[in-house]
Amino acid sequence: MKAHFVTYLSPGTFFNEQSCLPITSWDVAKAMKMAERVTERYNATPFAFYFETRSRTAKQLDSKVSATSPKYYLGGKVETLAEVAARNLPEEQILVDNMRGNNWDRIITNTNSCKVTQPLNADDVVLDWVPPAKLAA
Repeated sequence: MKAHFVTYLSPGTFFNEQSCLPITSWDVAKAMKMAERVTERYNATPFAFYFETRSRTAKQLDSKVSATSPKYYLGGKVETLAEVAARNLPEEQILVDNMRGNNWDRIITNTNSCKVTQPLNADDVVLDWVPPAKLAA
């Protein structure tokens, strides 16, 4: 038995808020459309999502994650370590140090909700997406 889910990541106080919803398949277009209806605390909206497939046999009581997609970012600004370091801003020194210390070559800062900066992995995907609130403006 298999089931597919999409987990939305939204800005949180200390950690990202997560909303996990069932989905029929790993359909990026459908997940993007579903993201329009997800709102977390403080009206935060998703900045990214990922898919999971959970599987179990007839003898197993609970399912286990059998496959996970890369993250799909709903827009955002991608920057390299060189770009951030070149600005030489005191308020970004911790970010630069974290990027160097963790070997993060690229980061992404969302442009559609409360500000969140995340490392951008090689297999992550940045989607061209305009949130509904910005469409209406």
